[in-house]
Amino acid sequence: MNDAATTTMNGAESLVRTLLASGVDTCFANPGTSEMHFVAALDRIAGMRCVLGLFEGVVTGAADGYARIADKPAATLLHCGPGLANGMANLHNGRRANTMMVNCVGDQATYHRPLDAPLTADTEGWARGVSGWVRTASHARDVGADAAVAVQAARTSPGQIATLILPSDTCWDAGGVVGAPLPVPPAPLAAPTAIEAAARALRSGVPAVIILAGSALREAPLALAAGIAAATGATIMAQGSNARIEHGRGRHPVERIPYPVDQAVKALAPYKLVILVGARPPVGFFAYPGKPGVLTAPGTEVQVMARPEHDLPACLAALAAAVGAKPVGAPTLEKPTPATGAVSSESIAQSVAALLPEQAIIADESVTVGRAFFSGMHGAAPHDWLQITGGAIGCGMPLATGAAIAGKGRRVVNLEADGSAMYTLQALWTQARERLDVTTVILSNRKYAILLHELANVGANPGRTALDMLDLGHPDLDWPKLAAGMGVEGARAETMSRFNDLLAASVARKGPFLIELVV
Repeated sequence: MNDAATTTMNGAESLVRTLLASGVDTCFANPGTSEMHFVAALDRIAGMRCVLGLFEGVVTGAADGYARIADKPAATLLHCGPGLANGMANLHNGRRANTMMVNCVGDQATYHRPLDAPLTADTEGWARGVSGWVRTASHARDVGADAAVAVQAARTSPGQIATLILPSDTCWDAGGVVGAPLPVPPAPLAAPTAIEAAARALRSGVPAVIILAGSALREAPLALAAGIAAATGATIMAQGSNARIEHGRGRHPVERIPYPVDQAVKALAPYKLVILVGARPPVGFFAYPGKPGVLTAPGTEVQVMARPEHDLPACLAALAAAVGAKPVGAPTLEKPTPATGAVSSESIAQSVAALLPEQAIIADESVTVGRAFFSGMHGAAPHDWLQITGGAIGCGMPLATGAAIAGKGRRVVNLEADGSAMYTLQALWTQARERLDVTTVILSNRKYAILLHELANVGANPGRTALDMLDLGHPDLDWPKLAAGMGVEGARAETMSRFNDLLAASVARKGPFLIELVV
C-alpha cells in the first residue's frame, strides 16, 4: 500500500480490505447509521458478498450456519448495542458451537458517547457474554490491525466469536491501514499422559463410553473411533448437541445422548468409565425436582482425554495407536423408501431419509417432533447434520440460510418446529432474495410441545391459563401465506403421501420452498 493510498483510506475501507486479505469474504448484515461508512466501502472495494438480514438474529444465526459448513468465519455487521442485543440468542448458540465469527458492531463516535445519546449502551459489556474476544477500536489507523487480530482470534481452535466494536469516527476518519493477515496457531494435541491414561483405562475392560464432539464427528474420525470401540469393547456416542455431524450412508452411525433426563440416565447407566473427546461432561439441560443434574451413574469415572481446542482427529489417531485399533468401515445400510400411513416422528424421518439428495445439509430445530429424526436417518444419503447447540430457539432458519450460502448449491433441508420458526421467519426473505436452495419443513403441531413436557417434568398440574400460554392456535398460523409474504412459495401437507410429493419436488428444484407438515 503506497503512502497516498494510506492517507486517503478511511477506517471502514481498511476494515473491508483487511477482512478480505484475511480470507473473510462473506458478511451478514443489518446496518444502521453508525455502519454507513462500511456500507459505502463495499461499493468501492470488490470481493465481499454482503447478505442482508431483516433481523439481527437472522444475521448472527446465518453467520453461524455459514461457518459450520465453510470451516471459516463470516463477518457480521450489527448496529450498536441494541442491534447486538437483538442478535445475542444466536450468538449464544454460536458460542456453544465453537463457531468462527467476526462480529463487527458499530457504535457511537468516541466523542459522542459521553453525551449519552439514546442508542448509547454498554456494547462491550454485552458482547463479552457471547464472545471469546472483544475489542473496541480507538482510531481509524488501528481498525485494520484490530480486524486482523479479530480474524486470528475467531479462527483459533476450536473457533470462537470475535467481536470488534467500531465507533463511527474510527470508520469515517482518514488514516486507515490494511492489517496484515496473521498466522493461526495449529490446534494442539492432547497431553500424551491423557491419551495413555485413556488407553490404559480402555484396556482394563471396564464398561466404557467414548463421548465425541466437534471435529471428532467428521467421517474419518468417526471411523477411527469405531475402530477403537471394536478393539476395546467400548461404546461411542456423540454429546447431545453438536455443531456438525457427518451423517448418512458411508459414514459410521453414532447415537447422541438423549435430551430427556430419564432417557439420558438410562443410556449412560451401563458405563463405569466416560472418556471425553472434545465433549463436555454430560449434564441435564435443566434441573428438575427429584432428578439428577449429572447424567452419569454415581461412581462413574470421567476422563477428559481431549478438550474442544485440541486436534481431535489427531488425538483419536494417537488413542487408536495406543490400543492397536484400525479404522472400521461403515456398516452397509439400505436406502429406505418413503413412509406411508400416519404422520409421526418416525415416518417423517423415513421419508426425509428416502428423499434426501446426496451431500445435502440438514438444519435441525425440530425440537419435540424430531426426537426420532437423527437415528432414523442413518440410512439417508451422505449429508451434514447441524443442530441447535445452545438451547436458544430461533436458530434453524438462519442456520439453513448461512449453510446454503456456504454450501454453494448443496440442498439444505431445514426441519423446523413451528414455535421456534416464528422467532426468525424473516430468514425466508433472505432465502428468497439470495435464491437459496433451502427446503423448510415446518412441523406444525400448533403448540410449544416441548414446554408441555417440561410442565410434567417439573411436577406442575396445569390448568387452562397455563395451557393457553403454550398453545399456538386461536388463530392458527398459516405458514404457506407467511412464506408467500416473504417471497417463498409454500404448500401444506396433512398426509405422508402429500408430504412425500412436496419434499421430492422441492429438493429437485432451484430456490427456496416451504412445506407446512401438520403433525
